[in-house]
Amino acid sequence: MLNLTYEYKLIPTDAQRETIDQWLTICRKVYNFALRERKDWVNSRKCDVNSCSIRQEYTIPADAPRPTFARQCKTLGQAKQLIPELKLPHTHVLQQVLRQLEAAFVAMWDRGHGFPRFKQRMRSFVFPQLNLESVQRFEGADWVNLPKIGRVKIHLSRPIPEGFEVKQIRVVKRASGYYAMLTLQCDVEVPQALLSGHGIGIDLGLEHFLATSDGELIDRPRFFVDGQSKLKSLQRQLKRKKKRSRKYSQLQHQIAKYHEYISNSRKDFHFKTAHHLCDQGQSVFAEDLNLKAMSAGMLCKHTLDAGFGQFLSILSHVCFKRDRYFAKVNASGTSQTCPRCQTHTGRKELSERVHQCSECGYQTNRDVAAAQVVLQRGYAAVGHIAVNFGEGKLHE
Repeated sequence: MLNLTYEYKLIPTDAQRETIDQWLTICRKVYNFALRERKDWVNSRKCDVNSCSIRQEYTIPADAPRPTFARQCKTLGQAKQLIPELKLPHTHVLQQVLRQLEAAFVAMWDRGHGFPRFKQRMRSFVFPQLNLESVQRFEGADWVNLPKIGRVKIHLSRPIPEGFEVKQIRVVKRASGYYAMLTLQCDVEVPQALLSGHGIGIDLGLEHFLATSDGELIDRPRFFVDGQSKLKSLQRQLKRKKKRSRKYSQLQHQIAKYHEYISNSRKDFHFKTAHHLCDQGQSVFAEDLNLKAMSAGMLCKHTLDAGFGQFLSILSHVCFKRDRYFAKVNASGTSQTCPRCQTHTGRKELSERVHQCSECGYQTNRDVAAAQVVLQRGYAAVGHIAVNFGEGKLHE
């Protein structure tokens, strides 16, 4: 089963914008209420049954079951009889909000994420099931059918591939407007690309965004750092305005649009770089980095600005789309190994930008040497060929 997600710009009417904003507000209230219910249940069980804590006590009966997704969905149906506002959004939309909360708790339990937090705003909602023809051509324009909202004009920037069906629609509100993310599904199995052709190893860093095993160095654009002065100016102006005034809202919108511009610029660079790598070789190997640790270090701002996690995800997608082999290898010690003789050269200081092996005399850029080691480890992981750099030879 092949799934794709295409994003399109929506062109709603004023009434439809008001409806979407109202639904987002209701979704936020449902999410926060359900989280509050779960949080209260947890807090009521933090002290012993026969004694009360100084900080909390049993405000919920001891035999009350733990709020789960199924129980909260059942409670939501009962709440609709008392709160008419909950009848406005589609039922499946509110159920998906509760499912999103359940996923946040599962991520906390299984993957070590933090405790879910209350939302100040909800940015999207999803229609998980569609019974009608979702995207239609009518009166010379393209429309998308959204349950209980109606037909909304859509800018179909690229056609939906033949053989794919729209299974899910997520409506997203951003500073630049409203968007529809269409999840497309086709009943085919696409095999993973096989290792073949010219291979490329890449090493990600901050001195250069990446270095390839072929010796190419790609500079790192500083998207957020370069735009930080403008953001500071806008936020300084915002601080002087009266809250909830017209000018305050205008500046908030400008700041949000500039953040979106930075995000779009970074994503555009990642896609272009990924396609460039796929043009250079048929197999791409990258380091399996500990991104969480990197984003918490001394250079966290620059690491997050580079967006290594997003780039690796985009690179994997582009390689799959263009039938290129992609794999990650162990990142431990790639900058401490000589790619020619495999000698452990020891830890290098960050200021040391040249790799020079004392055993074989091989000398090259430090990041290029690390990328060559990544390529060697990628080939070794699949039992393919070994690359001996510095002599221009390939051997089995």
